[in-house]
Amino acid sequence: MARELNKLAALTVKSAPAGKYGDGGSLWLVKSDEKSGKWVLRVHVHGRRREMGLGAYPRVSLKEARAEAEKWRRVAINGNDPIKQREADRRASQRNLHILRDVAFDAFESHKASLKGDGKAGRWMSPLELHVLPKLGAMPIAEIDQIDIRNTLRPI
Repeated sequence: MARELNKLAALTVKSAPAGKYGDGGSLWLVKSDEKSGKWVLRVHVHGRRREMGLGAYPRVSLKEARAEAEKWRRVAINGNDPIKQREADRRASQRNLHILRDVAFDAFESHKASLKGDGKAGRWMSPLELHVLPKLGAMPIAEIDQIDIRNTLRPI
């Protein structure tokens, strides 16, 4: 049984029984019980209906859910799948989390066994620790460009 959220006051949304409540703009509150539920956006992309979760109720308010729904509705109107777009955005932000220092230490650990004396002589990691990591170590790899590398290596 679906009801419209526009007709429900904020207090009624809190105390509404389990069920589906639509706002008339393809945003739905699906309540599993009186205290909790989830916000779902229904859109059509390339002839397919897609349902996209927008967060848990009551942690995400009606106002926040409507703003998020509007953002993803625009993506769908432009012919893109909002679920795929959100996943691509998430992957892009995770790419920026890989900083050079972490990747350098991971590479050293994976190659250490093949290095002479397990790399303890310091010929592999020491130059990086002395010259590169102090300047570029905290930067996300995706943001390092040729100029950064040139400026770091120039004094060497």
